[in-house]
Amino acid sequence: MSPIAEESTVGGAHFAFTGRWGGVSAAPFDTLNLGDAVGDDPAAVAVNRERAARSLGLAPSAVRWMRQVHGREVVRAGVRPAPGEEPPTADGQVTAEPGVALAVLTADCVPVLLADPVAGVVGAAHAGRPGLLAGVVPATVAAMRALGADPARILARTGPAVCGRCYEVPEEMRADAERAVPGCGTTTRAGTPAVDIPAGVALQLAAAGVTGTALSPVCTRESPAHFSYRAAPATGRMASYVWIGGGQGDEEDEEGDGETR
Repeated sequence: MSPIAEESTVGGAHFAFTGRWGGVSAAPFDTLNLGDAVGDDPAAVAVNRERAARSLGLAPSAVRWMRQVHGREVVRAGVRPAPGEEPPTADGQVTAEPGVALAVLTADCVPVLLADPVAGVVGAAHAGRPGLLAGVVPATVAAMRALGADPARILARTGPAVCGRCYEVPEEMRADAERAVPGCGTTTRAGTPAVDIPAGVALQLAAAGVTGTALSPVCTRESPAHFSYRAAPATGRMASYVWIGGGQGDEEDEEGDGETR
């Protein structure tokens, strides 16, 4: 298993980001594809998800996934889904349950991980261009506040994503993005219109009162160690995880159905 970027804080918050390598999926999803809706072999995805979770000290059943649709819906993740329950259709999720890990799938979009260790509240958002413009990031912060989080205490981390220099868009699309999130419009290295989604996320977090933000320096379009939809539309997905405390130990798997959600 190749290394997964992980950060743990003194307050018990954990942030983790997978890369492309260390799994069992065949091309073009090679090898650590964690997305279950991209056409990969479901058995391979299940193995990859278990490997990734175990490498982080998480029980696979502790991870909560979403069916992401590029919207702004935010849901509250519970301790354990009902047997056979499908992941919720949403692009943001929050929880105050210790050991429950929230996951986001990406391959150019910005995974946004949030944690208030004092309140014991975490959140995760999938911020592509549509989600950024729709406001999924401030909506996730608001949902965390409803659980007792204080934006001034929230630590925010983003994972690898396409950078503004590589995210070329039509001029009209850049103008729409700039109107919705002033400051996210930019240009590529070639001088063509572009949108800087990570910068837009940082601006929205700051507007929501979050100051403890660290952006990933990795551009997925430029990195062969990461999946990129812009580089190859038929590709896998990486996962980003956030949780507080332990990751619901193996006894949870033995008592439950062991499904990954």
